[in-house]
Amino acid sequence: MNTPPHDLVGIGIGPFNLSLAALADSLPGLDTAFYDQNPRFTWHPGLLLDDVTVQVPFLADLVTLADPTSPWTFLNHLRARERLYPFYFAERFHIRRTEYDAYCRWVADHLPALHFGHRVDTVRWDPEHALFQVDFTRPGPEGRTRRVHARHLVLGVGTEPWVPEPLRPLTGAPGAPVIHADDYLTHRDRLLAAGHITVVGTGQSGAEVFLDLLRHRPTGRERLHWTGRTRAFAPMEYSRLGLEQFTPDHTRYFHALPETVRDRLVPAQWQLHKAIDAGTIDAIHDELYRRTLHGDWPDTVLTPAVRIRAAARLGPDRVELHLEHTQQGTRSRLTTDAVVLATGHRPRPLDHLLAPLDPHLRRDRAGRPRVDAHFRLDLGPAVTGGVYVQNAELHTHGVGTPDLGLAAWRSAAILNHLTGRPAYPEPARTAFTTFGLPPDTPQVPPARQAARLTPQADGT
Repeated sequence: MNTPPHDLVGIGIGPFNLSLAALADSLPGLDTAFYDQNPRFTWHPGLLLDDVTVQVPFLADLVTLADPTSPWTFLNHLRARERLYPFYFAERFHIRRTEYDAYCRWVADHLPALHFGHRVDTVRWDPEHALFQVDFTRPGPEGRTRRVHARHLVLGVGTEPWVPEPLRPLTGAPGAPVIHADDYLTHRDRLLAAGHITVVGTGQSGAEVFLDLLRHRPTGRERLHWTGRTRAFAPMEYSRLGLEQFTPDHTRYFHALPETVRDRLVPAQWQLHKAIDAGTIDAIHDELYRRTLHGDWPDTVLTPAVRIRAAARLGPDRVELHLEHTQQGTRSRLTTDAVVLATGHRPRPLDHLLAPLDPHLRRDRAGRPRVDAHFRLDLGPAVTGGVYVQNAELHTHGVGTPDLGLAAWRSAAILNHLTGRPAYPEPARTAFTTFGLPPDTPQVPPARQAARLTPQADGT
């Protein structure tokens, strides 16, 4: 080895690994390096719509919920930009998505351990030196493969847009645009020029895209169709006790459940993370209602509980969608000039990256990697270094996995485990809700005993 090994190498620099890098920056003696193939930090640039807010409060930044004294808080970002007083008077608890993106880029620009423009190709375990070998390529005329070594790894490669199988052959092809919502802003002008537009997906992104298109279409000539699989255009669960399912308490409870119970629970919690912010629903209804002012209804169709069975191009400029209503069982066809797929994201595959580690990787009954309570892959005893994961553990840690509000806590938990000391003390309790019963709690109440009567005094 030409250079000393790093204590920790991070692969991918999205918000979650950026959070970990920011917290690690304050730990003396911890040598870290983070690599990302993108030339700079990016966070869903195609969905940075004006006035769209992040769905968590500004306190759920990269570090505050683990260390509010960190130099990398959102409030310190405002102070550095001389925007603290304007923010104070704005009285915003939920900031705009563009502002969160600017904050993350500010942090990324100042952390020396981050290396953009570096594509990690593979990782393997070196048993002789008890270290991970990380091979990466830097684009350019001298883009040869280079290698660093690390005692531990953290994977934060994020997610990728998911496209339903029937529409995959149509995306990226010439003719009528069929694009994922992640690329919406890049193609918005082209979409608005289309005669009829269909938005597929009834979650938050679908609602934001539909609302933006609606606001840019002339009254009475909207020609918009919005559809998706959920049974309704349902509001996100945002009650205060309901939100406690995004706490460390619930994450620990969920991880301890049997695998079969976890698999049943995640789909049942869809309104916690796949529904629509109530404010966005209200804004859509207000816009539709405003367009009825003169007695006509807007030229829009909003139909939930619909899946796409098949899709095909009708010549160069039109797309035909074959639809099925999941409750009625009825089928129909829809011809449209453009399609926006707000169909969400799936974890980016790790198989290629982790192929050399596959003989060590232990999996569950569904073939998914096992992830322990410390967010570490179960690699068996032969690999003494840890491979931690961020936003790849929905099946083991629950719906809080992709939530920004748990980013700082998870990063702190990983650093505490990695360093073997409470660098960032974790709160003993984070929810009023008690999730589950302790094992020694009797499940059957004791037999009822007859009440004893107390004699009345003074004959009363």
